[in-house]
Amino acid sequence: MPSATNRVEPTVITTLIHSELPRLTASLRKVAEHVLADPAALAHTSAAELGRRTGTSQATVTRFCQALGLDSYQALLLELAKEQGQFDREQLAQGRPLGPDIGPDDTLDQVIEVIAHADLQALRATVERLDRTALDRAARALAKARRIDVYGVGQSGILAREAEARLFGIGCQARDWNEVHAAKTSASLLTPADVAIGISHSGTTRELLGPLRLAAERGATTIAITSDPRSPAAQSAAIHLTSSSGETSFRHGAFGARHSALLIIDCLYARVAQLSYDRATASIALTAHIREGHTDKPRRRTTNS
Repeated sequence: MPSATNRVEPTVITTLIHSELPRLTASLRKVAEHVLADPAALAHTSAAELGRRTGTSQATVTRFCQALGLDSYQALLLELAKEQGQFDREQLAQGRPLGPDIGPDDTLDQVIEVIAHADLQALRATVERLDRTALDRAARALAKARRIDVYGVGQSGILAREAEARLFGIGCQARDWNEVHAAKTSASLLTPADVAIGISHSGTTRELLGPLRLAAERGATTIAITSDPRSPAAQSAAIHLTSSSGETSFRHGAFGARHSALLIIDCLYARVAQLSYDRATASIALTAHIREGHTDKPRRRTTNS
């Protein structure tokens, strides 16, 4: 594997490969790891040669491309070339390589740059991968929902609370549930007029899958926000929205994906507010005084004559 100083920063296609690694077979994983080790080198490597280098075959390389949703090895090369072009431009702007690793001797400025760069890459990947049709379907269901449940545990529970706060603030009857028994109780009371949102980076958390599936059984519209479109949560939900992960040293999994998931939540919030404009603006106006009432204003200094 390349060192931290020459590691190519993953953007869209390499981020997708990283997310697919846990689900790949052993032979496909060999191909994936070889691609991630040096994406730029593939520009001069044929599918047959890549198969030989990984101890697999040209057919395995083709299956690997198909597992990523690409129709050919040439399509993979094209995506990698597009990424490399973006990477080169960013390297010129930065003046030095900037990868996801934070070393013990890095300065605070370097730490800040690595974190910001990873988050920006994850946000860009999320925007490019985001299914606009699915997002609009989800927003329209939320805008007319009688009641909205939001499920999430652990790090995803924080995002569930954020989703509730945004939707509730524009007049939606939303509530987050981060305890599995309470979540299942609420899911059991949903109807076809309701919506349930499940938030999970992996999409495999049992405490999330239980209430989300129960909500679907009750006829509610179900929405999953995960980084894995093939996860159980994504497959069981009526609508799936895909986030990306800006992983760095010390920030893996849900920690690295938080900002991109929050971007999706914000897009949903803004679209729901747009679709229910009168209700949203009225709700915002009716609650605006609350924040002002809890703000300490600086006292005016008086001078004695």
